[in-house]
Amino acid sequence: MTKADLVEQVADAIGPGITKKDCALVVDGFLNAIKLALAQGDNIEIRGFGTFKVRRRKTRMARNPRTGDSVKVPQRSVPVFKPSKHLRTRVERLDEIRT
Repeated sequence: MTKADLVEQVADAIGPGITKKDCALVVDGFLNAIKLALAQGDNIEIRGFGTFKVRRRKTRMARNPRTGDSVKVPQRSVPVFKPSKHLRTRVERLDEIRT
């Protein structure tokens, strides 16, 4: 699903009272709010959907596959998403439907 598909589905859910252009602004605003919150280190919890968090990865030693030399990878922050139980259950049902 692309952002355009998402805008179209949201516009269909709202109904004829809003244009796709206005709906695109809402979707962009929502996504920008998530980006800004994660950039500030905040967590975002959407009930029934999941939680977006920023997690710190520790410094570690890795290996260059070409040369075999050890390389130190510095610590860094990474965004993570943890789905809610409700979302996990709905996705698991896909396996039942497809088999």
